Order: sequence, then structure tokens, then C-alpha cells
Amino acid sequence: MTQRASNPSGEQRTGATGRPATIDAGAELDPVHPVELPDPPAGGGLTSAEVAERVARGEVNDVPVRSSRSMAEIVRANVFTRFNLIIGVLWVIMLFVAPIQDSLFGFVIVANTGIGIVQEWRAKKTLDSLAVIGEAKPVVRRDGTAAPIHTSEIVLGDLVELGPGDKVVVDGTVAEADGLEVDESLLTGEADPVLKRTGDTVMSGSFVVAGGGAFTATKVGREAYAAQLAEEASRFTLVRSELRSGISTILKYVTWMMVPTAIGLVISQLVVKDNNIKDSIARTVGGIVPMIPEGLVLLTSVAFAIGVVRLGRKQCLVQELPAIEGLARVDVVCLDKTGTLTEGGMDVTELRALGGADEPYLRRVLGAFGASEPRPNASLQAIIDAYPAPAEGGWPVTGTLPFSSARKYSGAAFTEDGGASSAWLLGAPDVLLDEGDPALAEVDRLNEQGLRVLLLARARGELEAADAARGAEPAALVVLEQRLRPDAGQTLAYFADQRVATKVISGDNAVSVGAVAGKLGMPGAEHPVDARRLPADQDEMATVMEENAVFGRVTPQQKREMVAALQSRGHTVAMTGDGVNDVLALKDADIGVSMGSGSEATRAVAQIVLLNNSFATLPSVVAEGRRVIGNITRVATLFLTKTVYSVLLAVLVVCFQVEYPFLPRHLTLLSTLTIGVPAFFLALAPNTERAHPHFVRRVMRYAIPSGVIAAAATFVTYLIARSHYAGTGALDAETSAATLTLFLVSMWVLAIIARPYTWWRICLVAAMGLAFLVVLAVPWLQDFFALKLVGAQMPWTAVGIAAVAAVALEYAWRLVGRRFGA
Repeated sequence: MTQRASNPSGEQRTGATGRPATIDAGAELDPVHPVELPDPPAGGGLTSAEVAERVARGEVNDVPVRSSRSMAEIVRANVFTRFNLIIGVLWVIMLFVAPIQDSLFGFVIVANTGIGIVQEWRAKKTLDSLAVIGEAKPVVRRDGTAAPIHTSEIVLGDLVELGPGDKVVVDGTVAEADGLEVDESLLTGEADPVLKRTGDTVMSGSFVVAGGGAFTATKVGREAYAAQLAEEASRFTLVRSELRSGISTILKYVTWMMVPTAIGLVISQLVVKDNNIKDSIARTVGGIVPMIPEGLVLLTSVAFAIGVVRLGRKQCLVQELPAIEGLARVDVVCLDKTGTLTEGGMDVTELRALGGADEPYLRRVLGAFGASEPRPNASLQAIIDAYPAPAEGGWPVTGTLPFSSARKYSGAAFTEDGGASSAWLLGAPDVLLDEGDPALAEVDRLNEQGLRVLLLARARGELEAADAARGAEPAALVVLEQRLRPDAGQTLAYFADQRVATKVISGDNAVSVGAVAGKLGMPGAEHPVDARRLPADQDEMATVMEENAVFGRVTPQQKREMVAALQSRGHTVAMTGDGVNDVLALKDADIGVSMGSGSEATRAVAQIVLLNNSFATLPSVVAEGRRVIGNITRVATLFLTKTVYSVLLAVLVVCFQVEYPFLPRHLTLLSTLTIGVPAFFLALAPNTERAHPHFVRRVMRYAIPSGVIAAAATFVTYLIARSHYAGTGALDAETSAATLTLFLVSMWVLAIIARPYTWWRICLVAAMGLAFLVVLAVPWLQDFFALKLVGAQMPWTAVGIAAVAAVALEYAWRLVGRRFGA
């Protein structure tokens, strides 16, 4: 180990290996307590013994990987809630003062909590197993051999290799650099890539956009620059969800309403009314419990969890749960052509020599060009497959220029047979050639057929020069055929059917991209737009984006600007991609979707990773999100209708100074049949409606009038029954009549929410009604639930009042629908 003390001059010190080590002049170093840093490893990396030594000292990258909540956190989140506390206290009271049937609500809460824990645990298992599959494994050099390892196995001083698309997983110092360009925008906000040379610092959280190299790990674990941020931000979370924040808002309002109402009810039942103390307590609890929409939070968690499990079976990793919800709100999907509409591989179909160039010589150049790149992209891999370099006698490489999405070409220089030197460029013809070059006409004809065309040109100047492409002499066109994904056309058709606009955004030639999109039947493919001619003004760009569907020659920065332009018009934008050029746009989009085979950087910033690399999985994600949001909106109306009528009934009881009409057992029965069981089935049913904003407003528009009508109808029945019945058992008869009205009105609310009807929805509503009839018909159930209709006049009056309430409900729902929209 070499000790480094304070060194204001920034001069070099020599380590044990005899190599100079650069000191960061901006670093704060303690002159009294020198900091020990590892010696740089030799080119072969650390030895096994050195690795073991560092592991023993705890110098490992022990930052927790992206992970779901622990089992303890899941149990704690489901058990220790505000409403569970309230209901738990009331349950304990009821166990002492009333029969067991009045304590059924407590057992329901226990069952609900258990279901929530089990479903979240299933989701956790799914997420954790998929995360292992999708985990990026950096390539580390040890004992002279490079091999991929888990990020958590990196130790201080490891030599980590880098290539295009690789994420820098720990802080370090560059040990080798070959045109290494690193994008640090996710850390610094600086959009332009930074060219790194030997001795420069690289920070965790940045990623490679071009070139390659290796760096020595100098900070690992929680000391790394982005580790603390990643530890918090990279967990599977339920944050940034309109659905969950909306429910939290509703629960806050419910608490505010519940507290004063419950206090008034307690005083009314225990002080003002001179009744049996135990019966008064039971009826007070019966008034408080139904105010709490306890099942709403449970069903939301269960719906999300089941969504994760369903998508997991389709090899879709949801890295942030709100992404399921977010994709359901999406109205524009931006697609990267390569890897999304087309498969990753390509085939060389033709080599067209230009200017009388010798084709065998050009094949030799392409073979040497392919051999010069250790990590070829899909285009260069196709060239390597078609024109492999000879096993012996290959041309020595004297210089390289890595491919960059920004400049659209790469380069290599060789010493040919006989000692002659040559430099070559390979890339986009419309970038390397002047605008009027005759070769471009031939390129356009090929692009119109959906073929990808690269130009091989001899460079006149140095590869490192900023104008390396200036005056390049065209030598050949390399024609590549792209393999269309067989399911891409169906997926595009699905989005069109669901009124979700699709935009193809590609770095390739616009005409070629349009031809590919046209083969898949995409509307607007016949009018591709060259992004180099896009207006710089965001509003003007948004107009062009809305009016067109296919864009070519798009730079990484432009992809980001396009997403921002669409968002400025109020669109919810999803972005799919697999290359390093998609990272910034994926990060800025409302929902980022990456392919499993994509670069480490794209997988790191995406909320959803399609591990099976199938674009066709995306409709399943959209459908799952719509199911979750649409159905939770439905069932939230059920739960909040109960809360509204419970609060109003309590207020009316206090104002009229009468006994509360229900015992806990009555409302447990009603809640189970009209809310609990139906809500569970409705929450998991298919739903293709696009999600709408303003969840709270949409729910309360229907819940408030429904609750008011239910409370008014029930209380009118109760007051009439109080004047109708007298003597022993009158209160039980009054309660039964009020229960009948409330059940029928609640069933009508359920019948409205269950629309549009399907056979199973009709059966669901009918089964709930039949279950209530069974309770009324079977003597021991009558006794258990204290429900017995006395006489004929009052029960039929209760039915008549419920019928009037049903008409009022229909009118109120239609009025709200006409005024505010569905």
C-alpha cells in the first residue's frame, strides 16, 4: 500500500509498483491522518490472494442491490396501520361487551391483513427472482483473466473493463482508455459526453457512450459517489403514484370526518340515551367501524402485487410499481426502431463498390475494420460475420475512432501489406457524404426498401480530428437487411386500437425507418421526418411531433428534447429503447421501458425491463395498468359510499337523539355482501379503459351522492319503523327494516358499478342478493345476525323506499356523468 498525504502542488508520487499515481488536486486529504489507497493493479488485475485479502478487510462493494421490501417491512406495513389500530381497539372492546357475532369485523381485518401480506410476499419473490435475471454483471480482470461478476463482489483495487453501454458501477481511476467517452449527465446534468484519458476519474452512475477501456476501483460500497442515491432511489417502491397518493388524501379526509362524528356518537349513545350500557357500546362501535374504508388500501396493494406477479410470468420486470399505473395513463409511446421493431441481428446482403474500387480489397478492409473493434454493435457484427478477418496475416491497427450515436460513424487506421498506411470511416452515408453527392441517390433507393446502408470511406486526415469526415473518399456501400420482429405489427395495431399514438424515433436514415414502419402497417410511415430539420423551438417541435409518426437521424439529445416537447403538450410519454443512445430519453420519459438485452445503462434507468426482449409484452403491461387503475377507481366508489352513509347516519342519530340503528354484525354482513366480496372480484377483472387523471375527484363525484341517498333512505325507513313498532323487540324490528333498505340501496350501487354487465358480473350481483335472502330465510342465521322482518307492511315499505332511492341513484349517476364525463 502507498500512503498519500496532503500535496498542494499536485505532483506525482510513486507507489510500490514504481508507476506514477495521479493525485486529485481537488480532493480533501488529511495531512495528519494519511489516507491509504490501493496500488493500481497490473494489466492483469488483482490476484486471487489480493482479492481475498480485501474481502477480509471488508473492502467490498456491499451496497444493497435493487430490492423489494423485506418480509419484516411487508408485515409491518400491513399490520401497523392507523385504521388497524382503531379497529383493533374497538375489536378488543367488543370481545368483552358483546356476542362474538358483533366482533366479526375484527376477524375480517385479520383475514384482510393476511391476504395483503401473502400477496406482497408473492410479488416480492417474483421481483427478486427477476432482478437476479436482469442484473448487470460488470467484467472484472483478475489473475489476467476477464470474467463477469456480481456488482457486490467488486473489491477495492479491482480492474473493471468498460465498453459502449456499460454502467460505471463504482468510483475509480481510468487505467486504460481507447476513445473512452463517458456520459455523466445523470450525475451532473451536463449533456455532452466527457472524453476520458488514463488517470481521469470516473464516477458511479455514469455510463459509456463510445469507446472502451478499464478503470481501477478506488471507492466501493457506500463510499461511492452515487451509492447513497442509488440505495434510496433504486428500491422497488410504491411512491409517485397518483392512485396511492389519492387514496392517502381520501383517508386523511375520512379521518377528519370520523373523529368529531365518532365523539358525537359516543356521547349520544352513552350519555343522552338511557340504555343498557353494553348495548349502547355495541351500537356505538357499530356506527364507528363502517366509517373506516379499511379494505381500500388492502385491495390497492393486492391489485398492484397481483399485477407484478402476472407480468413476472411474462418475463417483465417492474422496477418501480407505479410504472404499472403510469403506463396505463400513457397516450404516446416513443419507440426506438432497432431492437424494438426490428430484432438485434442484421445480415449483409450486398457490397456495392463505388468509383471503381476493387471489391476483394474492400472485403479485406471491412475484415480488418471488424477486427479492430472488441465490442462491435449489431451493424459491425453483421459485417464481421460476412467478411471475417484472416486468422493470420491481418493488418495491424494503428488507430481507432469508436462509434458514437452523436457523430454517426466510427473509424480505424491500419498498416497494410507492404507498409502502406490507410484510415477508414464507416457510418451513415448522409453524414459522411456532401449533400449533392450522386451516391446518395442510390442510398435513398435502398432506404426506400427498408434496407440499412452504411458507407465505407477512406479518410483524408487524422481520425482524431474534429472534421475527420471532411473530404472522405467514398469506397463502397454496405447494404444490411434488418430482421423485423414477427409480433411488432400486432403490437402497433394494439396501440392504434387503444388510441395510443406511436412515434418511431431512430438514429437511422429517415427513409429507411419509414420503410420499415410501413412494412409493419404503421399509420404515417409514408411521411418520415429527418430530425436534422426539426425546429429548435420546443412548441414548434411539439407540433411536428404530434403531426408525424416516424423520425430518423435523431441524436440522443434530440430524443430527450422530443420527449420534453410531447410532455409540454400534456402528453404522458413512454419511451422504449435498448441502446446507450436511449438512456437520457428513457430517464426523462414518464415511463422508461428497456429490453433485457439492452445496455446496462438503459436497464438501470428504466422502470420496466422486458427480460424476454419482446416488444409484444408491452400491451400486457398497459392492460395490467388499466386493470389496476380502472378497477380500483370502481371499488373505491363502493368503499367510500359506505363511509359517506356511515358518517351521515351517525350525524342524523346525534341530531335526532335516537339509538344507532345497527349493531356491528349488521354492517359486517352488509359490507361483506355489497362491498368486500364483490370488490375483490371487480378489482381483479379485465379493464381496458385508459386511465384518467384526478382520481379523488372522480371517485367522490359518485361516492358522495350515493352515500347521501343511501343514508337518507335508510334513516327515513328507520324513523317510520320507530313509529310503526312498539313494545318488546321493537328496536330489533326497526333495525331489521333499516338493514333491508340499506342492503337494497347498497346492492343498487353495486349493480351500477358492475356495469357493463357480463355473465360473471350478473352472477356476482345475483349471488350477493341470494346470500342475503338465505340469511333472512334460515332461522339460525336470523338469530346469529339479529335480523327478523316483522309483519308485512313495514318490510314492504322498506322495499318501496329502497326503490325510490334506486331511481334517485340512477338520476344522480347520469347527472354526474353528463356534467363531468364518465
